[in-house]
Amino acid sequence: MEVNIHEAKTQLSRLLRRVAEGEEITISRAGVPVAKLVAVPRANRLRPLGAMEGQIYIADDFDAPLPDDLLALFYGEELRHKKPARVKSEKPAKKRARR
Repeated sequence: MEVNIHEAKTQLSRLLRRVAEGEEITISRAGVPVAKLVAVPRANRLRPLGAMEGQIYIADDFDAPLPDDLLALFYGEELRHKKPARVKSEKPAKKRARR
């Protein structure tokens, strides 16, 4: 089925129902096709258990506590072996009084 842009805007809900039933709809501007409405294939929601067996490896220590230096990075702490960077304080310039 082919419809013009005006009809597509005014009848979008109806067109989407037809697309969901399997129909393809072409939208045209001045008789020239510019877009096509097609149904999106439904995803298989049920995944079989063990489908990735033999393809994924999980280390025995995957849930072991993180080292202290890595934990410090997560919490925004500086590492103990690094010296903190010195920041020079700038003195505000004195304002001259205008006469």
